[in-house]
Amino acid sequence: MEIEKYNIGFVPLGERYGSEKRLFTIWFSINLSIVCLTVGTLGILAGLGFTETALALVLGNAIGTIFMAAHSAQGPHLGIPQMIQSRAQFGVFGAAIPLVAVIITYMLYLAADEVVIRRTLTSLIPVGTDAAMIAFAAAILLVAYIGYELIHRLGVYLTVLSGLMFLATAALLITHKGQAAAVTAPAVGRAEFAAFMATLTQATAWSLTFGPYVADYSRYLRPDVPTASTFWYTAMGNFLGASAIMCLGAYMASHYAQIAADPGVGIAGLFGPVAPVVKGLIVLGVFQAGVMNLYSAFMSASTIVSGFNRYGHISPRAKFVIMAGVMTLATAIAILTQNNFHRYFGDMLDMMVYVLVPWSAINLADYYVVRGGSYEIDDMFNPGGIYGRFHWPTIIIYGLSIVVEAPFARLSFYTGPIAEKVGADIAWLPGLIVPAILYCSIMRNRTVTKSA
Repeated sequence: MEIEKYNIGFVPLGERYGSEKRLFTIWFSINLSIVCLTVGTLGILAGLGFTETALALVLGNAIGTIFMAAHSAQGPHLGIPQMIQSRAQFGVFGAAIPLVAVIITYMLYLAADEVVIRRTLTSLIPVGTDAAMIAFAAAILLVAYIGYELIHRLGVYLTVLSGLMFLATAALLITHKGQAAAVTAPAVGRAEFAAFMATLTQATAWSLTFGPYVADYSRYLRPDVPTASTFWYTAMGNFLGASAIMCLGAYMASHYAQIAADPGVGIAGLFGPVAPVVKGLIVLGVFQAGVMNLYSAFMSASTIVSGFNRYGHISPRAKFVIMAGVMTLATAIAILTQNNFHRYFGDMLDMMVYVLVPWSAINLADYYVVRGGSYEIDDMFNPGGIYGRFHWPTIIIYGLSIVVEAPFARLSFYTGPIAEKVGADIAWLPGLIVPAILYCSIMRNRTVTKSA
């Protein structure tokens, strides 16, 4: 299989190919992992019942999916990676501001993938955890370097294989003869509402964080593919995959806490003599997420580099160096923090959501409301073009929106006054609404001119 020729550059019309149906398989399969399953356990651990947890998960996934699928629909029309298109809002140089947050987010996700799967890896191969994570990282680097087509094919295979594995897991859990174990005392009253909102927020954030890279996997499609088709194949793949696996995690946590505590090993244990095969599929599920995180972290890093160097293409050698650098940093984070990773990961990921959500709102408002999808692609690679180096009105709106989120935010070391009253982090709500309103109000009636 050939190494992908186009990275951050425009994909020529003659090179467009593929079916929008593959958007279903890639976004369905990326959710078939124990990382996604773990999100489903959080509501149970907070004291919610299974029904309330499942409702919060489904609602949260529906909300987040609407926004990420709207980003996906941009890919065939524009033919460029998602974050390159942000230059139309922030300026060719200014787009580096949200891009830094994107790179950090996917680097943290890469580290999380390695930490979550390390025990499953060491149960399959007789090496230490550090060596297992390094080997896992090297394999991710190889597949991500080959690129787009291999990633899509992997999604097709895993939709079938991992889908059957998790379906069998659900059947075994339902018929399992073990005793259900209570995890925590049930939440009541205000505590129940707070736990519900927290669970809804966690599910919403899961899909929202796909926004900065979802169009990367639709940009090779023909521009005559209907926008509705791109949207719905992406949306149904993500919504069904995430909702099903998260609800499975919730059921597991509410009935079999020991399995949920270490799902990689626990699920495999249900399958008896074929447990090694199941462990391999579990590893592949997390592997695919790692590949997509690295691929898109590379896209974002290349967008910054190309903006300041005025290039619209990254050489194969530079591509490998950038990917290897990102993967090395992520693996170092995983190795150094593996014994206390969740303490660092939770807060950092929450903070990254605070800066990604306003970007998503601005990007979607610009595409669907302000410009109606009409862009000058060449000017996105030219600091002297109509989008300029920095578009200060957008940058100011973006910074103000992050400030507005603060009272709604909740971290281990800080709780905003509104989050305190609600009992949950709901910063994503003003993070979506405020920048969209401000951006449309300022930009909708303004003629597009070159900025500083």
